[in-house]
Amino acid sequence: MVSLTDMNECSINNVPRLVIGAPQGRSGKTTFTLGLLRAFARQGMAVQPFKKGPDYIDASWHTAAARCTCRNLDSFFMNKHELCKSISNQALDKSITIIEGAMGLYDGLDLSGSSSTAEIAKITRSPVLLVVDATRMTRSVAAMVMGYQHFDSDVQIVGVVLNKVARPRHEKMARAAIEEFCKIPVVGAIPKDINLCIPDRHLGLVTNGEIDETETLLDYFADVICEHVDLKEVLRLAQNAPQLPQFPQTIVSNLAKYSIIDKSITPKIGVIQDTAFSFYYPENIESLKALGADIVLINSLIDSQLPEDIDALYIGGGFPEVFAAKLEENKLLRANIRRAGEMGLPIYAECGGLMYLGRSIQVSSQNYEMVGLLPFDTQMEAKPQGHGYTLMEATTNQSWFADGTVIKGHEFHNSRIVNLSPDMKFGYKVQRGHGINGQNDGICYKNVFAAYNHIHVLGSPEWAEGMVKLAMNYCRKKWIQTEKLTGDCDYRHELNNPQVI
Repeated sequence: MVSLTDMNECSINNVPRLVIGAPQGRSGKTTFTLGLLRAFARQGMAVQPFKKGPDYIDASWHTAAARCTCRNLDSFFMNKHELCKSISNQALDKSITIIEGAMGLYDGLDLSGSSSTAEIAKITRSPVLLVVDATRMTRSVAAMVMGYQHFDSDVQIVGVVLNKVARPRHEKMARAAIEEFCKIPVVGAIPKDINLCIPDRHLGLVTNGEIDETETLLDYFADVICEHVDLKEVLRLAQNAPQLPQFPQTIVSNLAKYSIIDKSITPKIGVIQDTAFSFYYPENIESLKALGADIVLINSLIDSQLPEDIDALYIGGGFPEVFAAKLEENKLLRANIRRAGEMGLPIYAECGGLMYLGRSIQVSSQNYEMVGLLPFDTQMEAKPQGHGYTLMEATTNQSWFADGTVIKGHEFHNSRIVNLSPDMKFGYKVQRGHGINGQNDGICYKNVFAAYNHIHVLGSPEWAEGMVKLAMNYCRKKWIQTEKLTGDCDYRHELNNPQVI
């Protein structure tokens, strides 16, 4: 068992941390990471999880395992300063920080490996623990590890975890080869186990909120890790991490530069967050709060209407196709959202939210009615229709972004828009990615902006500013209408255009 005394001996300034990498996807790094997070958390340690890349589902599992909100680290959206600052801020009161990589360690957007797990490790100077699928390998596993060690000398691989080990002899030979030829420790050897997995679907793992036995599963992962991994050695490797580098903030690209001048208006923004719509970056919600908004959570499967006093609505991504029957059953909420949109309520929707605002979702041969605010239908396909990082240029057809603003985002969807009304306007021109039709994304109608594109606010802080501005304008108009109807002047403030600078 890891000693809490050992844990506290490490200066918080050093930020004990490890990147969990692998030679390739499907090596078992996610189940290993989840077991490691839960094992440390069960021993009373404060654990901060991070997930590399644009990922909602793995991050939700991390949050459940560590009992602490997982954050994303992504060099496509974040500059070096923001990456290191995010780790520093979140690890301030934590005992250890675990960063799970994505895909293979060196897999990125281009030949130089940009936006790869290795790039995150280098920028943050975080040591790497490599999870290797040892299936049908003994001595050859050392050659593989050695190749990863020397491919980029700036990436510090400090240990190995062998996964899917067949027998004790298999483990002994592979362990000896790595420690002899690679000169790094093997801190664990996990046997083959068909129960070490999480159900998945077309976009990856099933979200943890959909599985009743989430806690049982995570505890089982932790039991396996405690039995087959040297946790004290893992902690020691993390504590030996060098201090986080400090990079100058040459470009202000976070929300610190925005502040609301008119503090007399507190807009309320509804966020539909439930098992059908669960894809939200915590920073996005936090940014809206930082700009003065109150957040009201809404459940699309249970709630029969929107809160009467909301000034904007945010519908994130998720799996509306999986919960389509339940969404269809909630006729009252769907009708309420449609009326609110027609009356000018600002609504921002991403991917699953876009699908929900259309007329219907077709899954196989079954058709399910949705909100019907936007004139199109959605059809599910067997293969991804859009996948990867995106660059979108804002057009003049919308009021959420300044004309010409380039928005960084990402998309991953197996659905496509069909039967779209030909006179619809688009808020994005696609520079990179697919969007709705390969050329456009962001359907605009009144104050509605609905796109396949997902945004992380650290990559596009303009999004939060635009949403709060529209919410404040909507709130102000309600006050004016109330005055006209009631003759009550108690609402009178300085109701000039609310400013966000």
